[in-house]
Amino acid sequence: MKAFVASIVLLVGATSALAQMSPVGLWRTIDDKTGEAKGEIRVTESGGALAGRLERSLKKDTKPDATCDECPDDRKGKPITGLEIVRGGTKAEGKDVWEGGKILDPENGKEYRASFTPIEGGQKLQVRGYLGPFWRTQTWQRVQ
Repeated sequence: MKAFVASIVLLVGATSALAQMSPVGLWRTIDDKTGEAKGEIRVTESGGALAGRLERSLKKDTKPDATCDECPDDRKGKPITGLEIVRGGTKAEGKDVWEGGKILDPENGKEYRASFTPIEGGQKLQVRGYLGPFWRTQTWQRVQ
């Protein structure tokens, strides 16, 4: 009986650990230059594809009614808060990485190819944006 209970506890623990190795959740973005928190992004998954919305800006100078004036597509003129900045991205077979997505920088309206890799047991998310042969990586911190 003790062995059965122990195996159930291990199974539940392993399942919750695996669930965290996903980009799905609430993430805090950090400014590369200042090291300060910039915003919180809610990443969801539907039909195997990722989507991410800016839930709130943490920058002191962001106006509550700010819009994405530089966005080139259907997001142009939309409020920054609630803006979908992550589109697409599916889990690569046999890897803990989601590829093929796009990420939008609402400050300049540029969209980049992106990959998303949970690291440090799923407590951080490595977000890599690509423009041609060049790339830049940010590390987001899990809020929940």
